Amino acid sequence: MHSLPVFLRLEGRAVILTGEGEAADAKRRLLERAGARIVGADDPEARVAIVSDGDEEMARLLRARGILVNATDNLALCDFTLPAIVERDPVLIAIGTGGASAGLAKALRQRLERWLPARLGALAEALAGAREAIRARWPDAAERRRAIDAGLAEGGMIDPLKEEAGEAVAGWLAAGADVRGAGLVPVRLLSADPDDLTLRAARLLGEADRVYHAPDVPPVILDRARADAVRIVMVQPPADPGEGLSLWLSLV
Repeated sequence: MHSLPVFLRLEGRAVILTGEGEAADAKRRLLERAGARIVGADDPEARVAIVSDGDEEMARLLRARGILVNATDNLALCDFTLPAIVERDPVLIAIGTGGASAGLAKALRQRLERWLPARLGALAEALAGAREAIRARWPDAAERRRAIDAGLAEGGMIDPLKEEAGEAVAGWLAAGADVRGAGLVPVRLLSADPDDLTLRAARLLGEADRVYHAPDVPPVILDRARADAVRIVMVQPPADPGEGLSLWLSLV
């Protein structure tokens, strides 16, 4: 990864915005939506700044003060970039290209806007409201994660691409949704290129608790697994993979 994606909570916090014109106006609207308090370059409380006209001298002065800077159209002076955003409050999806192409990020945002239901945020709120009930239903953290994964999977009771998924949360809990995906699943990789992953392999990598893999499986494949999944190098599949869903990855 060229950058670590993060979501900054800016409500009520000072953010420097410099420059004038359409670019500055667009950044101002974005900061106002996030609840930021927009201030000038001399404000001592600010820790984040957007230099909307790409002024190199201003960007360098602010960075010298330890302020994180976004300098429009000047990637070399950017500590962070601003992504294209899909908003289904409280769900936010950020699309970044590391400054390579704002047009590409915009095109992807427009596609996602069409695909994602308008009521996706209602599902997030329903799951938040049911948090204690979900914990009570599945006290074990790993089992709870697998149950949620099963419910949210394509075709599941609370599939996020279903328009009324938020209204289905109570029924999903009442039904005592199956916790699927336990055991060891062998996955034969077509190549060392992550672009050759099948949809099934990509889905399993996103769900597995452990990833057992042959020594020649490259890191770019393992990076597609959940960040908290355990990676274990082995020359053959394990006899006892442990609880939950485990994968055995090997190259064809």
